[in-house]
Amino acid sequence: MRAGIAWGQSTVDFDIDDANRVAVERFAVAPNLPDPVAAVTEALEHPLDYPALRLALTPDDHVAIVVDEGIPQLGQLLTPLLDHIGQAHVEPGAITLLCPPAGNQPWLDDLPDEFQDVHIEIHQPADRKKLAYLATTRQGRRVYLNRTAVDADQLVLLTRRRYDPCLGCAGAETALYPSLSDSETIDEYRNDLHSRAPGDKPWPVQLEAREVVWLSGAPFFVQIIEGAKEGIAHVVAGPLESSDAGRRLLDARWHIECARAADVVIASITGDPAQHTIDDLARAFLSASRVVKPGGSIVVLSDVTPALGPGLESFRRHEDPRLALNLLFQEKPVDLAAAFLWGTAAQQARLYLLSGLQEDVAEELFTIPLQHAGQAQRLLTSSATCVLLEDAHKALAILA
Repeated sequence: MRAGIAWGQSTVDFDIDDANRVAVERFAVAPNLPDPVAAVTEALEHPLDYPALRLALTPDDHVAIVVDEGIPQLGQLLTPLLDHIGQAHVEPGAITLLCPPAGNQPWLDDLPDEFQDVHIEIHQPADRKKLAYLATTRQGRRVYLNRTAVDADQLVLLTRRRYDPCLGCAGAETALYPSLSDSETIDEYRNDLHSRAPGDKPWPVQLEAREVVWLSGAPFFVQIIEGAKEGIAHVVAGPLESSDAGRRLLDARWHIECARAADVVIASITGDPAQHTIDDLARAFLSASRVVKPGGSIVVLSDVTPALGPGLESFRRHEDPRLALNLLFQEKPVDLAAAFLWGTAAQQARLYLLSGLQEDVAEELFTIPLQHAGQAQRLLTSSATCVLLEDAHKALAILA
């Protein structure tokens, strides 16, 4: 039979014997929302078990909004949030957008002119003057958070929900802690990496993050569940209790169970290549590695031309991914997570990659470079079982 998979801005079809196609179970895939802006407006007016956000605000309030810069259409989705806060007569000058240290804020150009007085702050975890002591947790940890977030009359967190090797399920409470904490805490969790799939139970970091949220007062969460390409599948808003609803929606859209491990996993990254990074390629490889047979083949199809961080660059000096990872865990480069995911997949299977990387660079990253998507067909022999994983960088693929 002919089976197709989308990648980049294209699609490709493969000939796969019916008997070789591994059965895949997932919830009904939610389509992309036709109007994500309207969905944000609706979520703010009708949060889960909570009154509309504007009803909790007064004109004298200072509002801090934590911004996840990886959200598709971010500038457009911020606009209804700022409009909603404005309905409480909070002036733009009393609003601060809190951004992660590595961001560059290209989405600011999408904000309407009436919000030009909104303040922008880049979180500086190493600057003690920019941090405030919040409280001590039950385990005895002294928690330091971004001072603007602590001092705000209302804290709002606009974040994606996604699977993460450090946090289990990132977004919501983890966007406050550890993401807005001090350098020591951020580094502690950033270097605590796991290849295992997140399960039903929250990881310890998530439990600690929920305690910190409770200690911080009553933050308001707006959770974005990504859809295909740059689309949005769900928007949900509310207090901390809404976090579990966001996780359920994430699982409903992106949790995939395969009946058995496959000889070949063909994974893809779709959408605008300018919106993707080396981290997305690494996530796609790891997702596929969970459902491929040991020694099998993983193909990642993309049109991404990623920049390499120091960790991935160091791969080019080694022939053994295990040795390379051992050294990286000693050096702890800023892209350790991406290198860990990539190296873990390279130890599980043969890696094939279609990307904008030069062939010699791709080869030095433990992959076999492809020139076009159709070349993956040669791996689909008469005896090779196969799984197709579209947008694998967003998916949690596991064996049933």
